[in-house]
Amino acid sequence: MKKNFVLDTNVLLHDPNAILNFEDNDVIIPIYVIEEIDRFKKELSELGRNARVVGRMIDDYRISGQLSKGVPMPTGGSLRVVFTNRQLPAEMGIGQKMDHRILAVAFELKEADRDRPTIFITKDVNLRIKADALGITAQDYDTERVTADEIFTGVSELRLPGEKIDVFYQQNSIDIGELPEFDAVPNMFIHLKDEMAENHTALGRLDPQGRRLNTLLKLRGGIWGIQPRNREQTFAVDLLLDDRVKLVTLAGKAGTGKTLLALAAGLHKASDEGAFQRLLVSRPIFPLGRDIGFLPGDVEDKLNPWMQPIFDNLELLLNLSRKDKRQGRSYRELMDMGLIEIEPLTYIRGRSIPNQYIIIDESQNLTPHEVKTIITRAGDQTKIVLTGDLYQIDNPYVDSSNNGLSYIVNRFRGNGIAGTVTLRKGERSQLAEAASDLL
Repeated sequence: MKKNFVLDTNVLLHDPNAILNFEDNDVIIPIYVIEEIDRFKKELSELGRNARVVGRMIDDYRISGQLSKGVPMPTGGSLRVVFTNRQLPAEMGIGQKMDHRILAVAFELKEADRDRPTIFITKDVNLRIKADALGITAQDYDTERVTADEIFTGVSELRLPGEKIDVFYQQNSIDIGELPEFDAVPNMFIHLKDEMAENHTALGRLDPQGRRLNTLLKLRGGIWGIQPRNREQTFAVDLLLDDRVKLVTLAGKAGTGKTLLALAAGLHKASDEGAFQRLLVSRPIFPLGRDIGFLPGDVEDKLNPWMQPIFDNLELLLNLSRKDKRQGRSYRELMDMGLIEIEPLTYIRGRSIPNQYIIIDESQNLTPHEVKTIITRAGDQTKIVLTGDLYQIDNPYVDSSNNGLSYIVNRFRGNGIAGTVTLRKGERSQLAEAASDLL
């Protein structure tokens, strides 16, 4: 049975191609949605871009017929733009609020077309609750929804006979056909455990083809004075230092070492090995709590407060003493040497960035479109590392399931040039670890 899908403004601003994702069903856009979209079209943000794309797309369909009566779409369904004079119950205190006019369209359609289910699609939680109170079926819009708890961790455990582990150590690799059956994903980490002895274990990573399990990179002396402190950090370093893996995603709560490890690996590859021209670091700008307003100065002056967490980690890697700092030594030494560059994401569109080690910190605050824009800037021999905490999102337009970090983990799963690790154990301090677990 065909269905009627009524779309809210936020759905189209989130995904301009949303009207094509409802198969052969009918898509209804209230005229009030067009009015709201019109308010965004002049913005230079992603919302402004999406508003312009939606307007052009609907106008293209208008050429095929009358939108008020419905025009055919390539999906087999139709697209309609409608309005209503219907009033919702006065007890809801409706007034002229635009959200309620949109909801009134779904309410009228539900009663007028009883032969078809009418479903209201919105990303507004409160509006879904109001729709449900009116007896309207309401759903969130997310074509690939994966909760933070369900995200691919990049790690698996296998139990097998002890002699197989011994063979793995002797040969430094083993064919996956000799292991118990499991869902093999390229670049996934495997923790091998003896069936009989708990202390007889081994760690390995599948090759980019997902056919052999190889031992991990052996570090001597660490990287820039940093040694992995737990299993997941060991996994992360293995990915960060492998030039074959062009895209690395590190997810984990605060204090797990995501940013520090990424910076140490980037400096090692750019400075010690010379494998990359330089290390480029950026992060989206979202304040924690109420913003303090505009900041004076040039671009660098404005960026400094937002990039301070990066600077703190760099000074830790440089192992600067109080005396060094009093003498004027700081992270700027690395910038003056051309080894590292701090850049706002605002100016990345249109660039081509070859032969650089790029770290995007706090990437959970990016939208899927923004993270796509960043990754498509990567030129030849460039490696990109995305770090973030799916439970600390400051961007009001994304959540733990539809942000850029979880989107990339989901879409690149199984791709041989990408790898991911979820870090779980905090190493910042005993207090920070307790706060992450208890608060």
